[in-house]
Amino acid sequence: MDAEDLLQNSFVDIFTKLDSFRFQSSVGAWIKRIVVNNCINFLKKKRLYFEEIDDRMGNIVEESSTEEPTLSVETIKRAVFQLPDGYRVVFSLYLMEGYDHKEIADILNISVATSKSQFSRAKKKLRELLLSEESSSRINN
Repeated sequence: MDAEDLLQNSFVDIFTKLDSFRFQSSVGAWIKRIVVNNCINFLKKKRLYFEEIDDRMGNIVEESSTEEPTLSVETIKRAVFQLPDGYRVVFSLYLMEGYDHKEIADILNISVATSKSQFSRAKKKLRELLLSEESSSRINN
């Protein structure tokens, strides 16, 4: 229901602000920006929690696996939607929408370091969720 409302509000915004389009980018990019901003504003109203990371935390080292599991798209979707809101928003903007950390920081009004740490933590949490899912599917089969 929220997604439908956001989409409808975005179309209203697009048509009412059509005269403000300055042809500095493609129409598709401009529309995408309006929709993304509406979604982000909606999530902000729901009071997303972002953790600040400081220099004392150090670099987060990623674990590498020699054998990559084969997972269905539906399994991955379920795992992404299980991520905490802050993680999921940054993860989606960076990996799926193609924004860089500077753009994400500007959009969400957070620091670049926070965007990077949220993304890193999202990947770690997603990996845990997928490994858990893989383990439970092996047990059930």
